[in-house]
Amino acid sequence: MMATQARSDAPRVLVVDDEAMLADLLSQALRHEGWETATAKDGLDALAKATSFHPDVVILDVQMPRMDGLETLERLRARDPELPVLFLTARDAVADRVQGLRAGADDYVTKPFDLDEVAARVEGLLRRAGRTQQAASTVLQVADLTLDVDSHDVRRGGEEITLTNTEFELLRYLMENAGIVLSKQKILDAVWSYDFGGQVNVVELYISYLRKKIDADRPALIRTVRGAGYIMREPQ
Repeated sequence: MMATQARSDAPRVLVVDDEAMLADLLSQALRHEGWETATAKDGLDALAKATSFHPDVVILDVQMPRMDGLETLERLRARDPELPVLFLTARDAVADRVQGLRAGADDYVTKPFDLDEVAARVEGLLRRAGRTQQAASTVLQVADLTLDVDSHDVRRGGEEITLTNTEFELLRYLMENAGIVLSKQKILDAVWSYDFGGQVNVVELYISYLRKKIDADRPALIRTVRGAGYIMREPQ
């Protein structure tokens, strides 16, 4: 699970699209709605992710390599006949929309789309399916790492980890944006604020502090993306 919300009553949305940048953008926008998200690069990846992530809604591109959206829909529905599915189609792909709706898709949006429209359609599907959010939890989770926003309790594999306030805020930001590559400057602005006036090497320093406490003798969750920044994600 690559989650930014707790394993709580927050609805889960799986975004499936072979355009990685688009999938990440859509996933990030949906997280701002308070939903838990995960992404998959194609149909086969979506089937694997759905097994562990247990989505409440799937946003599914039609044209994908290896396994297209129509076959993916059929296989997902074989597992969960009531799973709401929103198709993404090209604007001129009328045949895809018709075929998708006949195959059982609940709704569709055309590319390029408005993020607010997608969020509204997802909310509608959740409401109709009775899967709307109840009380949101304050616990963030990535793999076996948990962070309680209210109590400041941080644990990995059930083992308590003590962090300074700055380390806590940095970890919180990484977990809230799990699966997204974050530049050093973006992290600096978010954690230390725009008026900090510091250098990005402070980010490198605190990332090293976190790694010693979070990733020591365990599979790494905080990864360096050469020339781009850092990403928090489950071990591959």
